Amino acid sequence: MTTRSLSLYNCLAPAKLNLFLHVTGRRADGYHLLQTVFQLLNYGDYLHFDLRDDGIIQRTTKLTNIPEASDLIVRAAKLLQTRHQQKFSNTSHASNFLPGANIKIEKRLPLGGGLGGGSSDAATTLMALNHLWQTGLNREQLMQLGLQLGADVPFFIFGQNAFAEGIGEIFKPITTPNGWFVIIEPGVTVPTADIFQSHTLSRNTAPITVADSLNKSEIYTPSYGKNDLQPIATQLFPEIAHAIEWLNTFGNARMTGSGACVFCFFETEKAADAVLTHTPTKWKAWKAPALQNHPLSHLLP
Repeated sequence: MTTRSLSLYNCLAPAKLNLFLHVTGRRADGYHLLQTVFQLLNYGDYLHFDLRDDGIIQRTTKLTNIPEASDLIVRAAKLLQTRHQQKFSNTSHASNFLPGANIKIEKRLPLGGGLGGGSSDAATTLMALNHLWQTGLNREQLMQLGLQLGADVPFFIFGQNAFAEGIGEIFKPITTPNGWFVIIEPGVTVPTADIFQSHTLSRNTAPITVADSLNKSEIYTPSYGKNDLQPIATQLFPEIAHAIEWLNTFGNARMTGSGACVFCFFETEKAADAVLTHTPTKWKAWKAPALQNHPLSHLLP
């Protein structure tokens, strides 16, 4: 007989970087076709879950800039709760247990930073509550559920660094080198929709094949490819351009996602520390080691 866990604490919702981001086209429904390499970081938000049996889902942390009703954490929990009830609607389990949860978050990732903070929080919520509620969804099922919340959510549930295509939901696992990243938060928030809707956005970068990409070691570092969204973001927000220009003096810096955070790869922690000691105080800067696998992947059946 399986014993039900009552809580899960210190669940990392890791940040991600786009080592490159190419826009290769646009679908008839308006979604953009992308190619990118997703890199997990051993840094992010922390979530804590306590099981409830009254069906109530509550975020116990007050976040002034994220209303609870629209928070991806709460939306993810309610989406899984609906799926849970559908699965067990014809069993005695449904009458004996209505799943709910108290969810506390330690928010460390910035909004509009291109680090996938909200998507990662949602994915961690789905993975943790799938385990606590014993919903029994496998990785693929949970990824399909996560796609309803956002295009980046399935990547975090996929659980490992990946070459991604489509609208960002088709993955090929890759292994990236261990190393350290310096990330700078320029102090601005970038609305993703504004970047993708720009008439100057390049949407015709030539696609690369998965085979070609995996045969080129350069893809595993920020020196490969480009970020097609970067020229738009830096034009709208000059502080991003300033951060890239400054960080470029230490290596090959670029923006992640639709911005605003910029990053640079270093082989050693010592090299990353050296950069942090010189970072202008007007920016928040931090370091993080590369992560190969999501720390909650082992919870999936």
